[in-house]
Amino acid sequence: MNEELEEALHREDITLADTKKRSLAFFIDEMLLSFILIAALWDSFVSATTTEEIIGLTNSFVFEYMIMKIIYQAFFVMQYGATLGKIAVKIRVIEIKTLQNPNVLVSLNRAIFRVISEMLFYLGFLWGMMNPTKQTWHDLTAKTLVVNA
Repeated sequence: MNEELEEALHREDITLADTKKRSLAFFIDEMLLSFILIAALWDSFVSATTTEEIIGLTNSFVFEYMIMKIIYQAFFVMQYGATLGKIAVKIRVIEIKTLQNPNVLVSLNRAIFRVISEMLFYLGFLWGMMNPTKQTWHDLTAKTLVVNA
């Protein structure tokens, strides 16, 4: 982390969110979105009689699920600075430049690269665990930080 950013965070009394909080927020968001998908496809899931049919049904909606994740992440991060999972664990996303909630383009960038990182075996998330500023690939591309609320 550069000295200027470190000084700005210290001056504003902002601390980086730890990996445990971020992981819990991720889990909450994933469970919420999964339940929404299952609720939307409930009739199809109920009519599926084999495990293979359920897997096939789930696989047929991967694109729609990714779009749902992008919209969810972008909207909540832009509007509230946090998704429902982040709100629950009291962390939020800020732009490095302004130390405020990300704008529309930054939030959309972050949401898209988050899904890309997930598709690449979560390597971007692993990167964030080893990065001193805890920035994942989607944080790096959007120039954001996840901090304690």
